[in-house]
Amino acid sequence: MYSFLHELLSDKKGGEIFTLFGFWHFLYIGLTLFAIIAILFLQKNKNEINKARTTKGLINVAFAMYIIDLFLMPLAYGEIDIEKLPFHACTAMCVMCFLSYYVPFLKKYRMSFAMLGFVSNVVYLIYPAGVMWHAVHPLSYRVIQTLIFHSIMTIYGFLMLIYEDEKIDIKRCFRDLMVIVCMTVWALIGNYTYNGTSEGYSHFFNWFFVVRDPFGMFPETVAPFIMPFLNIALFFAVEMVLHLIIHRRNSN
Repeated sequence: MYSFLHELLSDKKGGEIFTLFGFWHFLYIGLTLFAIIAILFLQKNKNEINKARTTKGLINVAFAMYIIDLFLMPLAYGEIDIEKLPFHACTAMCVMCFLSYYVPFLKKYRMSFAMLGFVSNVVYLIYPAGVMWHAVHPLSYRVIQTLIFHSIMTIYGFLMLIYEDEKIDIKRCFRDLMVIVCMTVWALIGNYTYNGTSEGYSHFFNWFFVVRDPFGMFPETVAPFIMPFLNIALFFAVEMVLHLIIHRRNSN
């Protein structure tokens, strides 16, 4: 059984590979946009209960994909990829959005989780560095699982914003900021816990890009002191722009 599953799930090397803004990249983005349009069309005349069921169903699927992937990774790669621990906003917000449906205290933060998750997953779909780095075939399990997961999280976040009826006020903006700050602290904990070299272990992670900037603009000695604050400022600014767009849309 292991040999069969390993052959099925392992990275397919050689031949065509997944590339940035190549055919397969645009295909995944196109399918995501098509899914959003299709869901909006099907939900056009549905009541709030049906819309809530749809969004909850999407986050349940995304969370299930994330958990199942942890069990399939040893079959696919021979080990669990530490990079996929929930220290990036994409995976962390999947977990938090899922928990917000079952932990009463987290319910009031659901929209803040969804918004941060939406922004981070859109960024990943545009620039899927995690799959490009491995240079594998577009139909490899790694590519399919990763991009479908981020697509579902993008769709979930978009629908949550579109269906949102929560009043946008100072308290809501403060919750958004607190979620980003907590995500930054959580990523710092992950990076400084798992980064290091000892005997057979040697890893460097940059979860949530709080240790180094992804484009190498800042020196490595300076970046750890800049990136946490820059990340908070950038994500919060983007979220405030989204709030403005949603507010203007709802006002018309």
